[in-house]
Amino acid sequence: MSATHATAKILRTELKVGLEIHIELATRSKMFTRAPNPAHPDFYDCAPNSLVDPVVMALPGSLPVMNLIAVEMSMQVGMALGCEIASFSKWDRKNYFYPDLPKAYQISQYDLPLCINGSVEIPVSAGGSRSIGIIRAHLEEDTGKLSHELPGGVAYAGSLVDLNRAGTPLLEVVTAPDFDCADDVVTFGQELRNICRFLGVTGGIMQRGHMRFEPNVNVLLTLEDGSVVKTPIVEIKNLNSFKAVKGAIEFETKRQVEEWRATGRVMGKGMKITRGWDDLKGQTFVQREKEDAHDYRYFPDPDLVPVVVDDAWRARVRATLPELPMARRARYREQFRLSEVDARVLTDDADFCAFYESCVAATTAKGCFKAITDAGYATGKMLLNAGSKRANERNCMVQELGIDANQVADVLALREDGTVGPQAADLLFGFLCDTKDNAATVAEQQGLVQVRDESALEAWCDQAIAANPQPAADVRAGKVAAIGRLVGAVMKLSAGKAEAQSVNDMLRKRLS
Repeated sequence: MSATHATAKILRTELKVGLEIHIELATRSKMFTRAPNPAHPDFYDCAPNSLVDPVVMALPGSLPVMNLIAVEMSMQVGMALGCEIASFSKWDRKNYFYPDLPKAYQISQYDLPLCINGSVEIPVSAGGSRSIGIIRAHLEEDTGKLSHELPGGVAYAGSLVDLNRAGTPLLEVVTAPDFDCADDVVTFGQELRNICRFLGVTGGIMQRGHMRFEPNVNVLLTLEDGSVVKTPIVEIKNLNSFKAVKGAIEFETKRQVEEWRATGRVMGKGMKITRGWDDLKGQTFVQREKEDAHDYRYFPDPDLVPVVVDDAWRARVRATLPELPMARRARYREQFRLSEVDARVLTDDADFCAFYESCVAATTAKGCFKAITDAGYATGKMLLNAGSKRANERNCMVQELGIDANQVADVLALREDGTVGPQAADLLFGFLCDTKDNAATVAEQQGLVQVRDESALEAWCDQAIAANPQPAADVRAGKVAAIGRLVGAVMKLSAGKAEAQSVNDMLRKRLS
């Protein structure tokens, strides 16, 4: 039998991937208690076991109370993903024993989740877009953490339990198995992270565990006789980087084909297993056989009332939704004539996008551009060029450089009216990252104001012609492209103070 599998001719392989994404919500308190939430920036990196109370520790007599803000954040995410918000959902106990789960059960939602039946469009690697189905998004509480070494990396003959994370509000988004390549899974993950950041429901910092991805992967094999074989589904647990998501799916795709050839195992009841991901080795490894739902012995939590959502509550939550990243990108392309690449960079970070919008508003208010289209385009280009260059140098985000929206608008205004040239505008942007002084004042202080003295311009042009006889001769001979070298020489002599078009005109005049 196995020999048959080993020699079988596979005509086609089709990857099938569904995703489970766990999103830690950044409420100030935990899901069912007022204990501080480590997913909130104010409480990140607190000492182990310092964010606990009787409810977290499951002490006798302690009772859970639902966090309303966490429910509304979940509704926002569901609405952004096109989900229906259920009129009635309830809390269930998911029973299993693990050292970092003090109650020996997790409060979750089983058969009646808060958000159901959604879909979201994503751009795909093959071109165009694809609709990804959202089966459900349900609320639950996170578990604690286990550590197998002491602080400082010292090996420990046992496991240490930190319950800080236990009880953190956790939204689990479950997609349909609509992915057929790892790149599209990564794209969806990035889109979902951006959506959640724009909504302000999570910091979305993968390294802190704010979002954890768990792909469910199997492969459909079409054999020479026309039959289709489905390999068992493998769930890859707790991936916290997009590099890991891509690598794990691609490795697992190849491994499953090889395993089928060796064993002939196909999808069926009890065949699902979970695997982990070894970043250093670049491969998955077996963790455990996957339980089915009945193994968890779900039943309604008797300590919590159901969540009943009426139309008025839905409307209030929907009114809080901002313009989401995909819609913003489409608007930037249409309204500001920005490229898809530029629009995507501007919307990849919610804070950067907000800074860009404020700069566009300030630039428009200056009246230095005839239309908002030009203001949006010029502002975007300045932030993506001059801003990104300084941000890379300083290892920070553009909005953290120190320059404010009015200063950005002033630089653009000075460039548009010819007070400073393009190169000087770039330098001026850099200087303004370190001062709150007026842009015009800084331009004067740093000698960036363009020289309009025709005699000075003539002198620079004559020096450039004398120092570059061959390009000068080429221009005289009709080779117009050679003038670029002379323009560059003049700009160097003038330390960027000359205006490029005036230089070009003067050189043509001197060489004609």
